[in-house]
Amino acid sequence: MSAPVVRAILEHIPVERVLTAPESVEGLSRDQAAWAPYGRPAAVVRATCTQDVVAVVRACVEHRTPVVARGAGTGLSGGANAIDGCVVVALDAMDEIVEVNPLEQLAVVQPGVVNDDLRTAVAAHGLWYPPDPASSPWSTIGGNVATNAGGLCCVKYGVTRDYVLALEMVNGLGEVVRLGRRTAKGVAGYDLAGLVVGSEGTLGIVTEVTVRLRPLPAPATTIAGFFSSLTDAGTAVRAIAAAGVTPSALELIDRHCLRAVDEWKNMGLSADAEAVLLARVDEPGEAGHAQAERVVACFREAGAGWAERSTDEQEADALLAARRLAYPALERLGPVVTEDVCVPKEHVPEMLGRIEKTAARHDIVIANIAHAGDGNLHPMLITPPGDDAAKDRAQTAFDEIIADAIALGGTVTGEHGVGLLKRRGLAAEVAPEVMAMHHAVKRALDPHGVLNPGKVLT
Repeated sequence: MSAPVVRAILEHIPVERVLTAPESVEGLSRDQAAWAPYGRPAAVVRATCTQDVVAVVRACVEHRTPVVARGAGTGLSGGANAIDGCVVVALDAMDEIVEVNPLEQLAVVQPGVVNDDLRTAVAAHGLWYPPDPASSPWSTIGGNVATNAGGLCCVKYGVTRDYVLALEMVNGLGEVVRLGRRTAKGVAGYDLAGLVVGSEGTLGIVTEVTVRLRPLPAPATTIAGFFSSLTDAGTAVRAIAAAGVTPSALELIDRHCLRAVDEWKNMGLSADAEAVLLARVDEPGEAGHAQAERVVACFREAGAGWAERSTDEQEADALLAARRLAYPALERLGPVVTEDVCVPKEHVPEMLGRIEKTAARHDIVIANIAHAGDGNLHPMLITPPGDDAAKDRAQTAFDEIIADAIALGGTVTGEHGVGLLKRRGLAAEVAPEVMAMHHAVKRALDPHGVLNPGKVLT
């Protein structure tokens, strides 16, 4: 027999959109965080409109049942993982681009719109939505908002929060509220829209997003540098910042990632180097040319064995594609847990060196990709399938990397969110008084504690 909360939901939502069979809900019960636990939901509801979400939340409040929002399931921290007996509300079918406004340079979208689909739609108007996580071909705007996603361009153009003007959401009482504004300026009241961005569905379920757009940038120039050590590559990152250059992207890929992508896709990319840095400069004209030359000089001065501006755009695009494909390529080798620490740029060389020492100390493979230009590092811990001892060593390494990032003045997550995997890390990063403020906000906006409980906060 269906749980009471499911029967209450069925009074408002057609049965074909309320999934309860174990084989139907299994694939919608977790994200891609390999180590994060997950439970079996009482139901998965495929929402098609805001009122569907209202019906779910109100039923969950009435029956004191947890409700977990889910987008495309590309998360890497367990933030969308089900709890036993909860209701998962899947938002991927809410995928309408409601409005593109070239005059105001904004777009209004439902949460299930895929990041790259929004970018394609606004490009037809000569506009651009900058946040571009590596998962942009699959991840949704709602999920990006939930984790305050960044991406390759964020070193110059910022993260999701910088582009969210307004939100519609369903709060913990089942009320539809609108936060933020459409105007270019506005300082009335608290920035509640900014508060919701990055809250991982613990303060409300977002049902519509108004985002700021920019004019399309000039075509970019790509610069590649090949380094014999990760720390040399980190030194180049620091040198670029010291030179006052802000590239539109500055990405790191190590030999483990290049080899994995090459073995999977046969792209001919494996290089005789420990690390490759890819920089992109999109300033037009002489200014862009001068920036590109400064980047090349910084690469060489930091010890690059080879560094040049790319004259082959196909090769440059292939290297950037390899950066985006690194995670799925490494998944083929075994369970992968991706770290997401961020440190000040001056400490990037030190942090990369510490990661290498951690891998050696615990005898595990740690592959590295990074949004190196803003210090957001993604060491990926790989363990052989079924090797429990390796998993235990990797867990210790995971915790040590978090501790090292905090010790260097960094943060436990730059864009993936806290979810389940980083709750202890967040508690270590913020003061007890600040954690108490987090809990106070949670209680105020979710008084019955039904919105994604057990995530983010300890």
